[in-house]
Amino acid sequence: MREPTERETRLLDAAVVTGGLGPRYTQSHRAYHNLMHIEDVLLRVEELEPPPEHELTLALAAWFHDAVYQPGKDDNEDRSAYVAYDALEQIGADPELIAEVVRLVRLTSSHDPAADDIAGQVLSDADLAILAAPRDRYEQYAHAIRQEYVQVPQAEYCVGRAKVLQTFLDRTSIFRTSYGREHWEAPARANLAAEIAQLQAHPAT
Repeated sequence: MREPTERETRLLDAAVVTGGLGPRYTQSHRAYHNLMHIEDVLLRVEELEPPPEHELTLALAAWFHDAVYQPGKDDNEDRSAYVAYDALEQIGADPELIAEVVRLVRLTSSHDPAADDIAGQVLSDADLAILAAPRDRYEQYAHAIRQEYVQVPQAEYCVGRAKVLQTFLDRTSIFRTSYGREHWEAPARANLAAEIAQLQAHPAT
């Protein structure tokens, strides 16, 4: 990826500060959806090598996509998109840029970008890349997700978590970029299948 321009760097820095993203991503209930996750998504975006015209919007969308995160809520992405809209409007960002960032943030609710949505495919794959992590890193991720849902009884959590994971296994492809399908699809499916088996085998532990 190319180096961001000075203007782009200033805009990104201003957006992060205006959106209060530092304090948001260090909230105590975030065991996984924290600054480490944002850093990882940004690295995976870079690994996927999006076209230069999408780099700024993807960086902004990566930063804002989990700005609001309350486990169990179904409006986190919409609320995160509003945070992005408000922050970017305050700093005078271009309306087209704001609209695209908002769209991408909302897309992370479904991780189902259209076939011609290059930026959406990159962000979706970068956000899901943790599913293809080496087994020990994947297990750390799964444990962190459980921590975020600590108030949910174990049996209920196992059923709900397995159901969510199965929706990804049921897809023709978890990843939408050619790079993601080539490098991440197989290990992700292995990790998901292993976690589902564990959840089903030990629902009360």
